[in-house]
Amino acid sequence: MDTKEILKKVRKIEIKTRRLSDHIFSGEYHTSFKGRGMTFSEVRQYQFGDDVRAIDWNVTARYNEPYVKVFEEERELTMLLVVDISSSENFGTQKQLKKELITEIAATLAFSATQNNDKIGLVLFTDQIELYIPPKKGKSHVLRIIRELIEYKPKSKKTNIGQALQFISATQKKKAIVFVISDFITEDDYEKSLKIASKKHDLTGFRVYDHREERLPDVGILEMIDAETGTQLVVDTHSIQVRKAYESNYANRVKFFREVFLKCGAGTVQTRLDESYVTRLLGYFKARG
Repeated sequence: MDTKEILKKVRKIEIKTRRLSDHIFSGEYHTSFKGRGMTFSEVRQYQFGDDVRAIDWNVTARYNEPYVKVFEEERELTMLLVVDISSSENFGTQKQLKKELITEIAATLAFSATQNNDKIGLVLFTDQIELYIPPKKGKSHVLRIIRELIEYKPKSKKTNIGQALQFISATQKKKAIVFVISDFITEDDYEKSLKIASKKHDLTGFRVYDHREERLPDVGILEMIDAETGTQLVVDTHSIQVRKAYESNYANRVKFFREVFLKCGAGTVQTRLDESYVTRLLGYFKARG
């Protein structure tokens, strides 16, 4: 993909996702994710209805009339987008691939954070940390993040979510809003790493999947290749036992995702490629608000 094509894609994603973040998500995002506390802003004259506990007695004594302290929310936050770019994200039987929808979701979240003057950082991972962009403010920074999501070529095909979570715990010293966006197709047990990361950060797992991944169709003998390991298999999809084993394996993986995030006090969002991620994300923000 040449530079002109990349810039065209970045612009297309910017137009769509910025519109969503401007008109739908910015207010919900602000309500869902609170600032670090209240900081002193100014002193003004007491008005009827003010909390008497806010009276500044020193200033009141000086001017012989009541004055109150005014506080405002210390709003600035940091959002970290932790994005799975392993080979299983190159799958999709609908209008787009999982990785394309993931890019759109990440861009929408980034522009929502920008609307609130928050910093945004990016971690791209497979079974290793592929790229880290430290948190920073501004539109140009968000556009760089989108560009990396579109054009970055991973060195590995595999997935290790636990390692990505360990990286977050090691590098993010202050509390951050963390979105781990992935299909969560992985063999690693990431519970311990999630438990540590979620104690420090406001963490959400965003699972993106295709409905064709949920069960095998009955279409006879199939040659299948594991996108991440390259393993080739001949599968008899006529076999009820084979189809049931596949469905059970998939269901257990989804169950683990839900239960371990709940157990660790982290949030979850799930969206299928043929569903509206906007509805899912908005519902999640409203539930938190």
